[in-house]
Amino acid sequence: VAAADAGMTVEALLAHSRSTAPVALARQLAMYLAHVGLGLPQAAVAAAFGRDRSTVAHACRRIEELRDATAFDQKVGRLEACLRWAAEA
Repeated sequence: VAAADAGMTVEALLAHSRSTAPVALARQLAMYLAHVGLGLPQAAVAAAFGRDRSTVAHACRRIEELRDATAFDQKVGRLEACLRWAAEA
């Protein structure tokens, strides 16, 4: 969902190399959605992304900070709703 929203591939989000800022933000959003939106443990999210659990914790803090902006918060809310819908299907 985060990759599609950002107009990039899932492979770009899962790449182990350092990325451009837009890819990094989309990856952080994907980690946040997996943890908060789907309720997956941070350790499971870290394993799925090939990252350390502390990286997932950092991503979640960063997205929470960005949610102070109304437009970004609304976008994340829409993406969370998409995830909930897909999870129910």
